[in-house]
Amino acid sequence: MPSLIDLRRRVRAVKNTQQITKAMKMVAASKLRRAQERIMNARPYAVQMQRVLGGLAARVDPAIHPLLVSRPRTADSKTLVIVVTGDKGLCGSFNTNVIKAGGNYLAESGEKCVLGLVGKKGRDFFGRRGFPIHFDQSGIFQKLQYEDAATIGKLAIEAFTSGEVDRVMLVFNEFRSVISQRVVVDQLLPIGREEVEGGTAGAATAQIDYLYEPSAQEIFNQLLPRYVEVQVYRALLESNAAFFAAQMTAMDTATKNSGEMISSLTLYMNKVRQAAITREIIEVVSGASAL
Repeated sequence: MPSLIDLRRRVRAVKNTQQITKAMKMVAASKLRRAQERIMNARPYAVQMQRVLGGLAARVDPAIHPLLVSRPRTADSKTLVIVVTGDKGLCGSFNTNVIKAGGNYLAESGEKCVLGLVGKKGRDFFGRRGFPIHFDQSGIFQKLQYEDAATIGKLAIEAFTSGEVDRVMLVFNEFRSVISQRVVVDQLLPIGREEVEGGTAGAATAQIDYLYEPSAQEIFNQLLPRYVEVQVYRALLESNAAFFAAQMTAMDTATKNSGEMISSLTLYMNKVRQAAITREIIEVVSGASAL
């Protein structure tokens, strides 16, 4: 049976941990609010760009731009898989789920794959296991900017247009609500015709006739690379918000569990103290009877 000193030390340690988890929950809630605001500000631009591209791509040949050209799948096809994880832990199954989805794609695709890793957790996991890594970006979530997404988008575009890879996949956690995140495995390149031509946004605008100034070729040269960057930026924002939501939920659960543990330890400590008092009284009474 543990002594009262050991139990008091354990209760004190759990209380200190509870204070830390409660503080982390409040910090995550504050950062989540800002991350949600950034998503709401970024979505209108991404949706409007998709609508414009939908009306434009419906009337042009896919060969007009290399980012629209689909390549046949062969035994020598190579895919760049961009896996977006967090830089930190203490967020429940957030990192585990996206790493598992990326690993499943590598195992089930049947293609040669190289990895583009965003976040320290993904870099540590796949790097230790010897997977081929095309690039990695770590520490960008501390101060996430559009330039970070532009850098990742340019690396993906260069790898695709140079023929180094035949397609680019994006794996990330999509923020749906505070208690719900969904792992998304989406094709980034080539840009699918159904995405820019018959998607939810493009379907309503496919019949609009545009006047192009300058030419459609020039517009594609400007908009398609920007479109890729915006999609990467949106994925980073979604993942960032999902991370803070997962961390807030995990810290809330940890705080509640520590409270239950403190109650249980306090009750057990009182029982031990009561047993010690009772034993001492019995010893005193027994000694008095012996006299």
